[in-house]
Amino acid sequence: MGRPESRLGIADGVIAMTTTRPQINRALTVLVLLMGATASAQCQPTALQLDPSKTAVKFTLDAALHTVHGTFHVKPCALGFDPASGLLSGEILVDAKSGETGNGMRDRKMHQDVLESDRYPEISFRPDRVEGAVASSGKSPVKVHGMFGIHGVDREITVPAEVEMSSESWTATVHFTVPYAKWGMKNPSTFFLRVSDSVEIDLVAAGSVIQHSAATPNAPQ
Repeated sequence: MGRPESRLGIADGVIAMTTTRPQINRALTVLVLLMGATASAQCQPTALQLDPSKTAVKFTLDAALHTVHGTFHVKPCALGFDPASGLLSGEILVDAKSGETGNGMRDRKMHQDVLESDRYPEISFRPDRVEGAVASSGKSPVKVHGMFGIHGVDREITVPAEVEMSSESWTATVHFTVPYAKWGMKNPSTFFLRVSDSVEIDLVAAGSVIQHSAATPNAPQ
């Protein structure tokens, strides 16, 4: 008995091709395998390279007569992210000594009296998980949990973030408040100038997706 073949038929002037059941089964099998491979690739741990030239850390401090704006620089780093579990690994390091507001006298006071940046030269954030789903493309509102280190002390924080992913790049926008006076740092207020006990932080981080591999060194285990 020969192998079943596709047959051609003519009905109302239209040529139709009839496909045998084995051919349909093979096509469905291939389709399922392709869909499974795509889903597996999307769920693999991802290494995210942070580009300092595309990343900005800004801070805002309210004062009685004006608002102080300043910036910090970040150091190169890589983060590991597992989309399936939401786990994060790695560390974002900020150069505390790079902080500036555009006023030399104010900056010296900030570094000597508030940050004590000679003693504590780095500000760090070690994220460990994302709360909420991160889409493989487009923007996703999530929360990021981790340990925030400043002035020699690590504190647990959860901050709102907006993450945008593509196959080649990523960005994350984060805003949170640091109650620096409550956390043991000196409030630089004087008799004539009063400033807030907390500072607003805005982080825009960006970089490239450098690989999709279960063996990514910085990926969560």
